[in-house]
Amino acid sequence: MSDVEAVKRRQREMWGLGDYPVIGRQLEPAADALCDACAVSAGQEVLDVAAGDGNFALACAREGASVVASDFAARMVELGRARTEAEGYDVEWLEADAEALPFEEARFDCVGSAFGVFLAPRPGVVAAELFRVVRPGGTVGLTAWTPEGFSGEFMELGRRFSPPPEDVPSPREWGIEETAEARLGPLAARVQVERRTLPWTAASAAAFVEQIETVPSYVAARATLSQADFEELRSETLALAQRWNGATDGTMSVDSEYLLVVARKRG
Repeated sequence: MSDVEAVKRRQREMWGLGDYPVIGRQLEPAADALCDACAVSAGQEVLDVAAGDGNFALACAREGASVVASDFAARMVELGRARTEAEGYDVEWLEADAEALPFEEARFDCVGSAFGVFLAPRPGVVAAELFRVVRPGGTVGLTAWTPEGFSGEFMELGRRFSPPPEDVPSPREWGIEETAEARLGPLAARVQVERRTLPWTAASAAAFVEQIETVPSYVAARATLSQADFEELRSETLALAQRWNGATDGTMSVDSEYLLVVARKRG
């Protein structure tokens, strides 16, 4: 693979930009669904990997679990720590690379990631790490956008304008049932996958684009693309939102499809 550390450095810098909670709050229902699917309960030890500002961590903490949350971007750790403290939950936060987790083997009852680890550049490495730190009989769960859904198309649009190295796999591959099962199956007693949808809402399609312009990936794109290319990206984003919009009252409402994956480690 290309220089993995260079890829990660660019990702880390990107996630330090913009206003992540704008997009993070839209993702919260999927984190709640992942917590339910993993059957997280009081007394368990849970790790949220590539946690962003803590959607999955908070969902598990609300169930009474003891939670550790990690992200490789210092800005995400800062935002997540402030958020969980403000909500009154004792979540341990630390900077950590999902492909090299700083925890002993078999420490956690559940390891989960809501739209986080699917962005790691080496899927096989990150899958092995998730299973390494979960206990026998424990669960590994994640969510990822399907290629056919609105968010999957949106991600591919961003990759077209700001392409990664050719040998870095698309995060959308995690949203293909057969691929997720092939990556996790050799490590698991069983793998369950389910297609679900997450609502994206905004006052209008144009308002959605205005919101998206403040999130990390778009702030990075504005800084690196020419003005003409950025305006083209913005125009295509608006067209995508309008094409998928199911609302008829001038607002925007899109059901964005994602894959929910839960795997149980062999006992």
